[in-house]
Amino acid sequence: MRDADLVHLRRCVELAREALEAGDEPFGSVLVGPDGTALAEDRNRVNTGSDATLHLEFALARWAAESMPPADRPGATVYTSGEHCPMCSAAHAWVGLGRIVYASSSAQLSGWLVEFGERPGPVAALPVAAVAPGVVVEGPAPGLDEEVRELHRRLHGRG
Repeated sequence: MRDADLVHLRRCVELAREALEAGDEPFGSVLVGPDGTALAEDRNRVNTGSDATLHLEFALARWAAESMPPADRPGATVYTSGEHCPMCSAAHAWVGLGRIVYASSSAQLSGWLVEFGERPGPVAALPVAAVAPGVVVEGPAPGLDEEVRELHRRLHGRG
């Protein structure tokens, strides 16, 4: 990972912290254009309504489809505090975005949930490569993954 990657990942962890403080699950993501400029960012907002499909990574993919020329999308990177779920991985690939860089993996999250005595989610925690094999992925980021673990520990009050 490059230094610029870590800068964007740190912002993702800050957004995840904001989500947790707002009463939501701790996830944050930043969409960065081919020139390295942050184009859009958001934090998780799933618990603000009844639609569990409102993942921020899916929202960023939709934003890219509406706002970015198709030729620019392969050069874009989505940075995220946690590896995309299968739904978000598919949206990322269908829109034609470039790589995904994450602070913590879906396998780590699954392990943490077991450790915290929580039930797994309703969808298998598949790695991005299993859902969207053409997408380049990098992660987890040592050190930042532990910060994300701490946010999930706080959410579940254990560990």
